[in-house]
Amino acid sequence: MQRVNRRRLIAGGLGVLGTGALAACSREAQPEAPAQAQAPASSPALSHIHAVVRDPDDPSVVLLAAHEGLFRLSERRPTAVGPEIDLMGFTVTPEGRYLASGHPGPGVDLPEPLGLIESTDRGESWNVISRGGESDFHALASTSDRVLGFDGELRVSEDGQRWTTLPIESAPASVAIAEGSGVMLAATEEGVLRSEDGSTWDRLDTPQLIQFLSWVDAQTIVGVSVAGHVLISHDAGDNWTVSQESVGEVSALGAGLTGEGDVELLLVVGVTVLRTLDGGETTERLL
Repeated sequence: MQRVNRRRLIAGGLGVLGTGALAACSREAQPEAPAQAQAPASSPALSHIHAVVRDPDDPSVVLLAAHEGLFRLSERRPTAVGPEIDLMGFTVTPEGRYLASGHPGPGVDLPEPLGLIESTDRGESWNVISRGGESDFHALASTSDRVLGFDGELRVSEDGQRWTTLPIESAPASVAIAEGSGVMLAATEEGVLRSEDGSTWDRLDTPQLIQFLSWVDAQTIVGVSVAGHVLISHDAGDNWTVSQESVGEVSALGAGLTGEGDVELLLVVGVTVLRTLDGGETTERLL
């Protein structure tokens, strides 16, 4: 592995720039209204996967948020759960609340776009919390007391209902927020930006341009570069290791600690789900 020790700071108080912004969906917004969707009798086959995460209630299960809805992956078999929803953004809090955003599928009684939706029954049904008909959060992250999302603006909320817009110099492809400290990370085309308060940001000088990232614990950050290499920092971004080989074009990243304390990464390449415990040097195929 290659090891790099670099950080470059930039001035805070930055405004939101249009360069590199994620393309907004062109569907017409509908007025927000309280709504709940229940699971249909059948669900379509799995295709594009937007997010991947371990199920906190059952660590043997991997959750896949896809274009057709939520899937549980166990023993290499994905099983559809709940209504057909295009889950563009998806995150699970430490308490097991499922939070998501995107678009309702055919016949699903939820606003377009979804805004922030929540499931308290492990994805069987969903309720709108806020911004229904207004927001499609393509980037979404959460802790036990905060939600961070990007829908064309970077927004943070302590209750999922009242949002504060944060200034940031470049649109993020992914975001992360640390449990406890609340330190925020944003992977942008200008590099990884880090903020403790959301008003000023410093740029982490990573050895490769990171596309997806996640906090694992208070000091450990994992990421995947646009070239498909795995990057890990154990000191909050000062030093990085980089995998020798690329795992391919990654479309989603999940990360956490195993029961033995190892850093586990879940990587989606196409519709293949890979697992690595050694920073991407070797992988195991889960799907």
